[in-house]
Amino acid sequence: KNYIYIKKEGIFLLQTLCIKTNNLESISYIINELEQLKIDNVYFSCKKFKYYTNIIIHFKGKSFSVFLSSISKILTFMVLDLYENSIIKRIINLEYFYFSLLEQNDILNLCVNSLNYESSYKRYNSIESSFYAYLKEHKKINLCGFINFRLCNYINYLTSIIDLCVSKYIIDKEYIEFVNLLKSYILSTASNSKRVHLIYKDSTSILLDEAKNLIPINNNVFKSHYLSDISFSSNDYALNSLLTILPQELYVHLIGKEDEFINTLSLIFGDRFHLCKNCTICNLYKEKNLNKNNL
Repeated sequence: KNYIYIKKEGIFLLQTLCIKTNNLESISYIINELEQLKIDNVYFSCKKFKYYTNIIIHFKGKSFSVFLSSISKILTFMVLDLYENSIIKRIINLEYFYFSLLEQNDILNLCVNSLNYESSYKRYNSIESSFYAYLKEHKKINLCGFINFRLCNYINYLTSIIDLCVSKYIIDKEYIEFVNLLKSYILSTASNSKRVHLIYKDSTSILLDEAKNLIPINNNVFKSHYLSDISFSSNDYALNSLLTILPQELYVHLIGKEDEFINTLSLIFGDRFHLCKNCTICNLYKEKNLNKNNL
């Protein structure tokens, strides 16, 4: 109900809001934030009833919109701090129930990390505007029901993030299986060469044997069954050649920047992999590249 509150300075409308919840963590969070609220003429109490604990907030000031905005802000940060992870977990369990509990937990961690790296501006605005619009028309709010059924835009946004993280999880899992398969193949197959040099720049590979002679890149497909759907573009053939030669030592001479292909070679060849950035071969190809650019 609204009541008239009279002071010497004028007549004010007494506004009352009631927040209903049984979540002890939420109750503690809201009360703590209300105690720190820097708005005059705000009074609150917390009472336990039969079904819910009610946090009752009275406002006796002029600017009700500022008051509503402050309460909406408190409730928004409460959702982000206390509820977001459990909402994500619930969506994963509902939409991706066919993953094991361990896999679901890995996906949850991916989602949490993804959200930590991106701005919370979109999530915050979606939640805050929903609370504000509802409290503007209603004097009481069931917190659990509101979070579960009235934050549709926010839930949809989290669902889209989860879908992206599930796709990344599947790709990462396939990548690990791909690397482990090739590692097993290398360990179980006899080597055909003592040492191979790979000169690498901007996704372009040149292979040299131990005597520094050029090794033709094997573009045949007879060993393509060692590869997966994971593609390194022009480097697929370089990897195919290395899997055919199976050197005891692989020296990668990096002329440019490291990328996924170089990281993958390191994982596949393990102790056989050596990265070099400043040797005779490196400097020779750096000089060739410099002269080429100056032409």
